[in-house]
Amino acid sequence: MPQVMEFKLPDLGEGLTEAEIVRWLVAVGDVVEVDQPVVEVETAKAMVEVPCPYGGVVTARFGEEGTELPVGAPLITVAVGAGSEPEPAAVAESSGSGNVLVGYGTDHSRPARRKRVARPAAMAAAAVAAPVAAVAAVAAPAPAAPAQASGPVPVISPLVRKLARDNGVDLRVLRGSGPEGLILRADVEAALRAPAPAAQAAVTPVAAPEGATRIPLKGLRGAVAEKLSRSRREIPEATCWVDADATELMAARAAMNAAAGPKISVLALLARICTAALARYPELNSTVDLAANEIVRLPSVHLGFAAQTERGLVVPVVRDAQSRSPESLSAEFGRLTELARTGKLAPADLTGGTFTLNNYGVFGVDGSTPIINHPEAAMLGVGRIVDKPWVHEGQLAVRKVVQLSLTFDHRVCDGGAAGGFLRYVADCVESPAVLLRSL
Repeated sequence: MPQVMEFKLPDLGEGLTEAEIVRWLVAVGDVVEVDQPVVEVETAKAMVEVPCPYGGVVTARFGEEGTELPVGAPLITVAVGAGSEPEPAAVAESSGSGNVLVGYGTDHSRPARRKRVARPAAMAAAAVAAPVAAVAAVAAPAPAAPAQASGPVPVISPLVRKLARDNGVDLRVLRGSGPEGLILRADVEAALRAPAPAAQAAVTPVAAPEGATRIPLKGLRGAVAEKLSRSRREIPEATCWVDADATELMAARAAMNAAAGPKISVLALLARICTAALARYPELNSTVDLAANEIVRLPSVHLGFAAQTERGLVVPVVRDAQSRSPESLSAEFGRLTELARTGKLAPADLTGGTFTLNNYGVFGVDGSTPIINHPEAAMLGVGRIVDKPWVHEGQLAVRKVVQLSLTFDHRVCDGGAAGGFLRYVADCVESPAVLLRSL
């Protein structure tokens, strides 16, 4: 007799508490294998294919496409052992494959298979009855079974999640102090001890005129709005800017790309300049710990870069950018940008940044005063590189000019350090040979 197992929406990590069903990858009656992706969901950070830890016949699906489900809500039920030989790991609900949260358990090297099988009438009746009892059993969302995660996906303890929920702490905006950014009980307690922001004025609904369109502020757009609002509430930011002659930088890039090997992007060269500047001014690669009333200088540069996608603005993160060459940086920017465009970035690709590089020149604008990507301390903005009249070696000439702007947290440094950082970046842009001294 097949055993009907219920698979709930697992804890996808990074403080996410709900996800929206985008596309079902299986139908009722399909045979699924252990760790086969069964549904594609959209969180506030990324699109994720969720694998099922059980093998057997799908007997029910919960939620239509477009429905938002909380973590712990049922996704599907599977008749284990029906239509295929059960694997030992799929017999007990407490075991499963153990891979649901390991990189989200998705094995892209093996395509998902959909097989429809004929089922005896008795099995079909049992399959219909089982989900009814399952729905009653999960009226209150239950935490997902713990997994043996081995990748960079922090799995938050159900006790920590409950503590945060009971006290109104948003886990999405906390920086975990545990391994790989894991949010610990101490992090939630520290957030509770932190000074509360000033009380906001009562919000009254907007009286929209007839024909107006309302767009829910949720998912990625909602997460971005919340993070930017917190940045403006907490960070006393200031901005300084300078115009720089990028003619020599563009000539150096052309020479690099004329040689054999992968092409180097302008963004990669600017990123390499940033990491060199941060080595000189490490105060800008830091964060402020409000609970401890301390500035925390960070040992590595995890460089975020703003990328506009159809889903909205995302900031993928290049890990350990300070140890990468321009060629390596260019390749990593390309890889992450492609994942961003296709909606395949994992939450781990979007968190843990320590400094952000924002190339708004791609929108055809010269300057901007960007909002700092909380909880970072600074962001370098780069405008478009255009031909302009410029005094070069005492003569008026047409040169390639770019405007650079630095928005920084005034708590971590004063204007001298911020100006020194920006001036060093501009000097490297105007004369790339300056950078060679620090390599």
